[in-house]
Amino acid sequence: MVCSPEEVGILRRELGDDPLLVIPGIRPAGSDIGDQKRIATPAIAIERGASMLVVGRPITRAADPAEAAESILKEIEMALKPEK
Repeated sequence: MVCSPEEVGILRRELGDDPLLVIPGIRPAGSDIGDQKRIATPAIAIERGASMLVVGRPITRAADPAEAAESILKEIEMALKPEK
């Protein structure tokens, strides 16, 4: 299912772990939100139960798309690390 970052937590609680929840509107911490109204950072979307993240403009419109993608991947990696 495709849902906004605002609904992912509710859907995850109601539907359990099985459904894939795909979340567009992902913006790295501190980035411009552009015309998006319902956004989340990768960490917040993952915390709420996202299965997959859709990241477009923060990469495609970056001055250095490879660096932007790498930064987002690092943010995702940190969000997926178990707390100690």
